[in-house]
Amino acid sequence: MINVIGLGYIGLPTALMMASHGVEVVGTDYNKELVATLNAGRTTFKEDGLDELFSDAVKAGIKFTTEYQKTDMYIVSVPTPYDKFSKKVDACYVVAAIKEVMKVCLKGAVVVVESTVSPGTMDRFVRPVIEEGGFKIGEDIHLVHAPERIIPGNMVYELLHNNRTVGADSKEIGERVKEYYATFCQGEIVVTDIRTAEMTKVVENTFRAVNIAFANELSRICRHDNMDVYEIIRICNMHPRVNILQPGPGVGGHCISVDPWFLVGDYPSLAKVIDESMRTNDSQPEFVLNRIHEIMSENGMTDTGRVGLYGITYKENVDDVRESPTLQLAECQERHLASPLKSFDPFFTDKVIMKNQVLDFDEFLDGVDMVVIMVKHDHIKASWEKLRGKVVLDCFNICPLEGVYHL
Repeated sequence: MINVIGLGYIGLPTALMMASHGVEVVGTDYNKELVATLNAGRTTFKEDGLDELFSDAVKAGIKFTTEYQKTDMYIVSVPTPYDKFSKKVDACYVVAAIKEVMKVCLKGAVVVVESTVSPGTMDRFVRPVIEEGGFKIGEDIHLVHAPERIIPGNMVYELLHNNRTVGADSKEIGERVKEYYATFCQGEIVVTDIRTAEMTKVVENTFRAVNIAFANELSRICRHDNMDVYEIIRICNMHPRVNILQPGPGVGGHCISVDPWFLVGDYPSLAKVIDESMRTNDSQPEFVLNRIHEIMSENGMTDTGRVGLYGITYKENVDDVRESPTLQLAECQERHLASPLKSFDPFFTDKVIMKNQVLDFDEFLDGVDMVVIMVKHDHIKASWEKLRGKVVLDCFNICPLEGVYHL
């Protein structure tokens, strides 16, 4: 039996996927309300295919509880935030979970940490806790790091098809854990050492962050000299070895906006390109705010309360607001003491996330003269006609209407 610790955006789909493929699974989370919701037969967030997967897992016998289970296999999938001053990973949730596991686990238990961590986190934080507890690593407890590789909006598909990495102290334990993931994972599963597994996950997200930063910086350069960044990118990408990404209003989510900072925190004198890239991405919402002010001035607008932000989530077609560029922009605007911008998101029509949020789309449009497309939900792509007559700032170059402003 596998006890999955942490039933959030990663832990829950992982637990459901394993259970629906024949593995006995108990999911554990300290959040009593979350556990009660799951036991009542409802999922806790929206995701394509998740409800169907949940139904299959329940039929297969998955259980949910706030209690840690006495077993020989654990998967720890808890948050790993970073300290915003030092930029180092905060492993407190992982450490807390490990301590609880140690209270109940069987001798020889395998503890798999799926949470994304910086290279060396297992050595610096996890091993000392286990040893201080009187456990011998490699005999009483076997440590494994198998970082998740899925993205909100496509979780179920990516759980099934993405390649995986399993880092372990011994090849034997690594292969044992690989067998569990192979019950559902159709991609290649690589077994390596723990530190390599830690590094690969962070590097994957850092690569993406740096490339996004290049596109965002390019948009600022082109804006400065009144050039069409989208046309420039289109032509450059005709080169067989060039693939520039598209600029956007910022970077959100728990991966790309957080993980690269781990390398900056651990290697401050070496991670220079990464540091600058992250600062560029973090300042992109402020760049968008400046564009809003420029466009307002050009159109004789003075009331920021008549400007609406479309989209609150950090990416399209999900209800995940972690590190959302819209929330970052709103926080930045508050420092200027102007009237808060209105906002609307089709994924939150019955729940208030931020100040001056409107829950009805038509009411939102009636209350604004300018719409800023912060998230490219499918909903807005089916609503272009409703934007006619509005000043539109399109942060993704997706709106087909004439006279639209861009980054």
